[in-house]
Amino acid sequence: MYSQTIPLFVRLLTNLSGILDKTAAHCAEKKIDPAVLLGSRLFPDMFPLTRQVQIGCDFAKGAAARLAGVEVPKYEDSEASLDDLKARVAKTIAFVQSLPEAQFAGAETREVTIPIRGQPTTFAGLDYLNRNVLPNFFFHLATAYNILRHNGVPLGKADFTGPVKS
Repeated sequence: MYSQTIPLFVRLLTNLSGILDKTAAHCAEKKIDPAVLLGSRLFPDMFPLTRQVQIGCDFAKGAAARLAGVEVPKYEDSEASLDDLKARVAKTIAFVQSLPEAQFAGAETREVTIPIRGQPTTFAGLDYLNRNVLPNFFFHLATAYNILRHNGVPLGKADFTGPVKS
């Protein structure tokens, strides 16, 4: 379970940090107030960029903690700038990397209970990862990427996926 989570979270969150760097450079070059992009959405009923990044980080830290059997760290959701979002991503990477691989022993069958639409829902660890965490993690990171790409930040697929080999 460690090898299916931590390296993936670190890789994609690192890529997200690079995307945020490209966003800052684009804003500076085009003289765009970054706050405009932080509040941008793909559709009116979707969360804005800031919330997409926050939720993506929350899925990574929450899954890593639950599968390792430790307390999920609480973040304030107070990010108001690209630098704040980068700091949240860095804090999330540091947290997931702090968990020793040995703590994931037996995680595929460890019971995980989370609220879904206000109702407690219990999964075995592997189902939690495959049915809840990974789809949501990818969704929110891809949505953040798409918001920025839609708004003209010069991004390509490799910015999201990273190099094929590292």
